[in-house]
Amino acid sequence: MIQAMRNAWRLPDVRNKLLFTLFILVIYQFAIHVPVVGVDRDALQSVMQSDAASGIANVLNLLSGGAVANFSVLANGVYPYITASIIFQLLIPIVPALEAMQREPGGQERIQRYTYFLAIPMAVLQSLAQISLFTALSPGGTPIIPGFGQDIILTLSVIVTMTAGTMFAVWLGELITEQGIGNGISIIIFAGIVARTPYNLFAMITSNPEPARAIYNIVFFIVIVLVSLIAIIYIQEGVRRIPVQYGKRVRGNKQYQMGRGQHIPLKVNPVGMIPLIFSQAIIAFPAVIAGLFQPAAGTFLWSIQNTFGNQQGIVYWGTFFLMTVGFTFFYADVMVGNYKLAETLQRQGGFIPGIRPGKKTEDYILKTTRRITLVGALFLGIIAIVPGIVSFINSIFFPLEVSTNFASNPANVLAGSALIIVVGVVIDTLRQLEAQLVMRNYEGFMK
Repeated sequence: MIQAMRNAWRLPDVRNKLLFTLFILVIYQFAIHVPVVGVDRDALQSVMQSDAASGIANVLNLLSGGAVANFSVLANGVYPYITASIIFQLLIPIVPALEAMQREPGGQERIQRYTYFLAIPMAVLQSLAQISLFTALSPGGTPIIPGFGQDIILTLSVIVTMTAGTMFAVWLGELITEQGIGNGISIIIFAGIVARTPYNLFAMITSNPEPARAIYNIVFFIVIVLVSLIAIIYIQEGVRRIPVQYGKRVRGNKQYQMGRGQHIPLKVNPVGMIPLIFSQAIIAFPAVIAGLFQPAAGTFLWSIQNTFGNQQGIVYWGTFFLMTVGFTFFYADVMVGNYKLAETLQRQGGFIPGIRPGKKTEDYILKTTRRITLVGALFLGIIAIVPGIVSFINSIFFPLEVSTNFASNPANVLAGSALIIVVGVVIDTLRQLEAQLVMRNYEGFMK
């Protein structure tokens, strides 16, 4: 591993790619400290430091690398673009025109361009939702941007600035993809999470003045990370291999048995962290909508805002778990449908032993995918509710502690979705570096 890293650094072109990637990440880290115009710093800090900070506010802050805590121009991050990409992936098998476009020469580039266009209104919507959510979570309902919604110039300036920040972050990610190492969008998210983790770790250690509780938090955090890493790598890399055979082909006077020993690799979790992002985005809507009515304490809307805004209670965690599992099955079905494995096999003269080509093969692949996806779906669901499980364990060991402080929960130092992103990006980047080394006759990272 160390020798492989030395080899990568010795190669001028690989070294330049690594330095360019680092340079772009430094620019991104500087940009997250540029605040949006008109932000009330006191109101923003009250949101981040209140009990509401145990909820979605700090989760968004972790995934944005601290941009939300500053309410910077990059507070939306690249998530509007990710949402737009997911929408197009869902629409392609449903809309025949998009499906035909994808198969045309240059069609993928056109869909990519439409994705950029869709990311702009998605960034506008996320900006409005994020400002409304933070105002709803603010103690006393103090707006974090005074005059937003009343002053047209201020409102347009904020929305345009945050939307431009999203597209700037996407542009930086594309630069990394083209001239650096790894998938740029993923690395942008990864860098933000890693940059924020030391601060969250320090906040966890200092959240309780008792030395015994601090040691408990540190040990619990280490256990959570180690167990999660092993589980994530095992599940993410888990593959079900379906054997495939090809018919004999005649070339001249000889017969060839094509593709002997090949297989279709079906991943246990083919969708990565996308269901977690879906669930996290949608489950915040009840709190946002309830907050718009400024409900009085004790009312039904107040309980919805308190439950889904502060991320607490069995109703919230149960809903989050079910949504994550459901989205995993739904998105896995869509992805398998997009691959058109049965059609491709039949066109190439391949077949699964014991299964008739065509519709029977398609049904078999879909059935197998759903069966192995059950493991991946339950895994993502459990990862999603780890903070809730840890809170329940803490309530057993510390029954007199009633604080809902975000920092006191060891699972919140690296949220489940954040840890999946970190592991996935590291594995993908190492594979790309390995490919660069193998092309130059060096040994890679991964054997």
